[in-house]
Order: sequence, then structure tokens, then C-alpha cells
Amino acid sequence: MQKNKLIVTEKQAGFRLDLILSDVLTGLSRSTLQNAIEEGKVRVDGKKVRKSFKPKAGSLIEFEQIDTEPQEPLPEKTKLDIHYEDEDLLVINKERGMVVHPAAGHSSATLVNALLYHCGSDLSDINGQQRPGIVHRLDKDTGGLLVVAKTNFAHLALAKQLKDRSALRKYKAMAHGLVKQEQAVINAPIGRSQSNKLKFVTNPINSKSKEAITYLKLEKQFDKYALLSLRLETGRTHQIRVHLASIGHPIAGDLLYGPKNTPKELNGQCLHATCLGFVHPRQERAMRFESELPDYFLNFIEKVNK
Repeated sequence: MQKNKLIVTEKQAGFRLDLILSDVLTGLSRSTLQNAIEEGKVRVDGKKVRKSFKPKAGSLIEFEQIDTEPQEPLPEKTKLDIHYEDEDLLVINKERGMVVHPAAGHSSATLVNALLYHCGSDLSDINGQQRPGIVHRLDKDTGGLLVVAKTNFAHLALAKQLKDRSALRKYKAMAHGLVKQEQAVINAPIGRSQSNKLKFVTNPINSKSKEAITYLKLEKQFDKYALLSLRLETGRTHQIRVHLASIGHPIAGDLLYGPKNTPKELNGQCLHATCLGFVHPRQERAMRFESELPDYFLNFIEKVNK
């Protein structure tokens, strides 16, 4: 990819890198430029630096194409499987294959687009215009339960429960291999892979790892696969997928973390968010929701059980 080059002038020297770029690339916001710097799309004298780095006069700044912010998502009429709704929140059983919010390559047909049609402006705005109402996420190819905040009051309260680990999140997964332990705790920090920006790894080399804890219970062992019940204590990106792969039991259908012979007919990881529990922010009562396993999951269980 061809890179753009910029030589730091005497006048620019001593200023933060993100400020220098925002002065040159006037069509981009500071937050977009800061994200690009953190992602390594901008380098100074060939090195990755922090957004607060102050280059000297004569330094060479090189940067790849930095995309502008996506357009504000539009309402789209899409059927939602709503398990509960009131003036503060919704609990939705997300369909497998649906992206939660707009991102690169997914500007429409997301859960956010459907929520904007269903709720209008009655969604929390704490996470900005691209993620109205979104308190936590599920991967595109993970279906199941998640809670959406209509009000900022509910959003802050629910986010706090996720942060202090009092919210309940359970999953079912079909994993490769013979799982020898009936129960286990996977306690391994997770960070982004240095070799593949799409992947996360346990115990990464860099210092930006975050604590990650997953509780595992063996539900049923088949010949080549195991049905697992999993509970999250923390909620890192790809956490269950990364943790199971790290102990030698990647999720069936997971082409990113699983083996090449993982069943491609699954069209994604065999992972479903089956249970969600939290205290209602306004009503202050404990709430718990269950989601049955979808057909594709049950069909795969039946297939491996024969």
C-alpha cells in the first residue's frame, strides 16, 4: 500500500502527533486520527508511536489511507426477537449473522439500524452515534441474548454491573476434542495479536493485555466434539473463542481460531449466548432471561451424536 509522507517543519516541531495530523488532514476528526495512530497506521521515522508523541523538526511521518468516519446509521425495518422491553431497556435475542453496530464493511443491516427503526431516538447516546443503546456486544456469528439501553441512566447502571462482574452471562458451545476436566477456570489475560490484527491471543507479548476469566463446564462429550457450558466473569473481545482455543479446544466452525478442518457448514462458530441476568436499573429487581439453542446448533449436536 502506498504511504503518504510528511516532513515535520520547525513550526510543527514540539506539538503532539495527533495535533500535527489534524492540522494537515482537516477532513478528519481528532478521535479518528488518534485511533489510526494507536492502530499503527501512522509511523514516525519508521516507528510506531503514541498519539501524544512530539516529533522533532525533520522527522518523517508516514501514514496509510485513513478512512473518514462512517455516516450516521439509518433506521432499517428488521424483525427483532425481543424478550423484554420497557422505558429503560430491551433484552434482545440477536440473530446469528447480524453485526451489532456499523463498522468497516458493515454500514447497514446491523442491530443498530434495526434498533433505530424500532426505538427511534429512545436509545442511550453514551457510546456515540454509531452505537446508540449498545452496552455490550456479541460477535457477528454468535447469536443470543444481549441487553440494550434506552436511557443513559440505564446504560450507566448496566455498564457498571458488567464492569463490577455482577451481571450474569452464560453461553453454550460445541468445541473440538476430548475435554478431560468436568469443570475448569480459564484465567489468562487477552490482548491483540501482533501478527494478525483480526485475532486476539492469551498472554500477549505486549503490555496491553487485559484480565480475562471464563468458567467452563462439560455438558456432554461426543466422539470428536464436546458440548460446553461457559460463564463469563470478564467480557473481552472474542474471550470465549480465544480461551477455548488456548486450551486446545477451539469452537466448532470458528475459522479464525479453529483448525482448517473445522466444519465449514456451520458458517461461523457454534456459540450461543443462552442466559443473561442483571438487576433492573430503575426497578432494582433481579432479572434473568434464557434463550433456547437455535436450529443450526441442535442440528450439529444431532449430527455428531450419530
